[in-house]
Parts: sequence; structure tokens; C-alpha cells
Amino acid sequence: MSAGPEVWLRGPLDDVPALLQPVAHALLQAREEIGLLMAGFPDNLLWKKPAGLASPAFHLQHLTGVLDRLFTYAKQEQLSERQLTNLKGEGKPVDNFIFTHDLVIAFDEQVETAIAQLKNTDETTLTEARGVGRALLPSTVIGLYVHAAEHTMRHAGQLLVTVKILMERT
Repeated sequence: MSAGPEVWLRGPLDDVPALLQPVAHALLQAREEIGLLMAGFPDNLLWKKPAGLASPAFHLQHLTGVLDRLFTYAKQEQLSERQLTNLKGEGKPVDNFIFTHDLVIAFDEQVETAIAQLKNTDETTLTEARGVGRALLPSTVIGLYVHAAEHTMRHAGQLLVTVKILMERT
């Protein structure tokens, strides 16, 4: 979607540990692609679900929320009440209108927060065990980071398809 090479072909990112470069590259690639995809997207289509697919608003909320949650677990913390409330609200239209621009900005900011955390991650902790959710399902620091990257790219792809379908119908 951009004129230049993909993020992973632009060289290493300053201060991101070598083993976490692919995670950072994937998150930045998703941010770039989503920014381009959603530029000018009509707000009145945010909650539309063509063919029963998840709405663009859901994907944007979920992308932001999953990064926040998975990176919280990587810090060996449990979710806050705010995070739990946000999780319950993902994909549910709210009374006050949500704008495309605001959802994209929220995702951009969450990517920046994630990159900052990657920069502050000691590579020697990557194989340390981490519990996920209230059940403390087993994972590791690197497992959480890699899953965050692949999950982000998966939803970015789903968002792309949904947006293309919706734009074809207008």
C-alpha cells in the first residue's frame, strides 16, 4: 500500500532488541497499512457488517485492545478495570458516535506504547513464563509479543477485506 519497501525491509529499528525486531516491524507495518486504508473511510460505515463479517469499528477497537492486553501480560500484570471494560465494549456500538479518525489514532498510540515497551524489554527475559488471563494460561514474554504481532496482522488483513467490500457497495 505504500510506495516504499515494507517496514521489515527498511532496516533495524533503533533501540529495539534484535530478537524483537520482527514484532516491531509487524506492528509498524500494520499501523502504516491501516492508516492508509482508513484515510477518508466514511464514519457511517464503521459498524456495518457485510456478509456477517466483523465491522471495521470492531477490528479497530480489537486491534488496540489486544495489543494493550497482551503487552500487559508480558509485563506480568493482570488487566485493569479499564481494560476489562474496554474488552466488553469491543464491537458494540455506543450511544455517542465513534469516528474513524479517533479509532485509528487510538491504534497508532497503542502501537507507540508497544514499541516503547519492546525497547525496554531485556532480551534475557524473553523465555520467562507469563500467565494469560484470570486462568493464568501458560505463555512466555516472547510468546505474547509474537502472538500480538501475528494477531495484529491477521486483523489488519480482515479489516482490509471488510473495508474493500464496504467501499465497493457505496
